[in-house]
Amino acid sequence: MTHELLTIGRISVDIYPNDIGVGLEDVTSFGKYLGGSPSNVAVAAARHGRRTGVITRTGDDPFGNFLHRELRKFNVDDSFVTPAAGQTPATFCAIKPATDEFPLYFYGRFPTAPDLQIKAEELDLDAIRDAVIFWSTVTGLCQEPSRSAHIAAHEARPRTGLKDGQFTILDLDYRPMFWASEEEARAEVAKILPHVTVAIGNDKECAVAVGEGTPDEQADRLLAAGVEIAVVKLGPEGVMAKTRTERVVSAPVPVETVNGLGAGDSFGGAFVHGLLSGWPLSEVLDYANAAGAIVASRLSCADAMPTPDEVTSLLAERGRPVPGASAAVTEGAVR
Repeated sequence: MTHELLTIGRISVDIYPNDIGVGLEDVTSFGKYLGGSPSNVAVAAARHGRRTGVITRTGDDPFGNFLHRELRKFNVDDSFVTPAAGQTPATFCAIKPATDEFPLYFYGRFPTAPDLQIKAEELDLDAIRDAVIFWSTVTGLCQEPSRSAHIAAHEARPRTGLKDGQFTILDLDYRPMFWASEEEARAEVAKILPHVTVAIGNDKECAVAVGEGTPDEQADRLLAAGVEIAVVKLGPEGVMAKTRTERVVSAPVPVETVNGLGAGDSFGGAFVHGLLSGWPLSEVLDYANAAGAIVASRLSCADAMPTPDEVTSLLAERGRPVPGASAAVTEGAVR
């Protein structure tokens, strides 16, 4: 199978409280869900009907079995998910929407985790090379052997070797607890950027990757590094995407936030769907923005990923253009 989207990196069990608005010390019951950003993105794209897979590692334990079962439930190919040393990590979250606080507590990730034990020699480079979109994250670069595996994966699909319609996406998800310093992270990102065609991050993540500056300055630096589409999230002001010939801003889609943690992954999966559909960049951005908003209004991440009908309904409800409704578009129109 040629994957329309193949991701690499984190997977975990998300443990989310059923009691909303209180600290973890006061929670009486929890639910467990598939988690880990690259895995969530694969799930999100699968919800839009895309053929997706994930390259990752779990522990050889019941939580690992649970994650395999969940991936299959969401129609995500788990053939590149194998066991590695260590226990499957779990991530706890307190959910306090009234204060916009969603603190994360990582268990089983230090000093390392199974999904950071992906080795370069274990990779199916043909599958990586053939994937229409390959998605990785900055967190996957934080330690060996995952770092070398990520570099090998990107070197297997150089930017100059991509076919028309293929994209290589880097999620600039800098998480300080996994790094010794921002400078270390920036040095590792610099090794990957020459192979990347799309970079996605918020202001802080872009600053770690290419330095402080305005969103436009950061986008321009990403473009100067060879990226074709630079996506800079603007927080309450929405999100901007910039190419060498186009600048698009999508205003936020206001919703009542329940849990903001999965919104970025839902955005990513929907953005992938838009690229694969060949929509104009403005429509890709609006669609992804709406998909992120839907998940922010729900409790979980993977289980909350919306369907295309849910996204287009929200866009129509808010008076936003519905992709593909105004005119037929050709495959690869974004490039």
